[in-house]
Amino acid sequence: MRARPWIRIDLRGQRLDLVEQGDVLATYPVSTAAKGPGESMGSGCTPRGLHEIRARIGEGAPEGAVFVGRRATGEIFSAGLASAEPDRDWILTRILWLRGLERGRNRLGAVDSMRRYIYIHGTPEETRIGSPASHGCVRMRNGDVIDLFDRVEIGTRVEIG
Repeated sequence: MRARPWIRIDLRGQRLDLVEQGDVLATYPVSTAAKGPGESMGSGCTPRGLHEIRARIGEGAPEGAVFVGRRATGEIFSAGLASAEPDRDWILTRILWLRGLERGRNRLGAVDSMRRYIYIHGTPEETRIGSPASHGCVRMRNGDVIDLFDRVEIGTRVEIG
C-alpha cells in the first residue's frame, strides 16, 4: 500500500511542503496570519497542530475565481473588484478547508479550526506571499494552490507549526 502525501506548514519560514515518506514532493511559499500563531476563535491567528483536509472546494474553477461562503460567485478577481472592496479578505481559485484533529487545541469549543473557517486558499495579494499577512488562513499564489489542490484529497494530513 502506497503512503499518502501530507502537508507540512512552517509558520516561521512561511513555507508549505508536500511530503511523502520523508521526501519533499513540492514546496510553495505561503502567507499565514499577520497576528502570528494562535488557536482562539476571533483571534485572527493561524492555528497550530495536526489538521486534515475536510473539504476540497473549487475543482475546475478558473484561476482567480471569487468565493464567498465557500461558493463561487461567478466573478473573476479584477482590479475593478479590488477597488470596489479594498479591505475585503479575498478568497480565490481553490479552498482546502481544514479540520483540527487535536481536541482542545484546534478541535471543538473556542479553538475549533473548522468553525473558524481556516482554509488554504488563493489570494490576489501574491506580492505578500512569503510574509505573514492573512487573517488566519494559509494564503497561496493562485497557480500554486491549483497545483496543490490537484495533488491532495479529503483526509490529507496537515501539520502546522
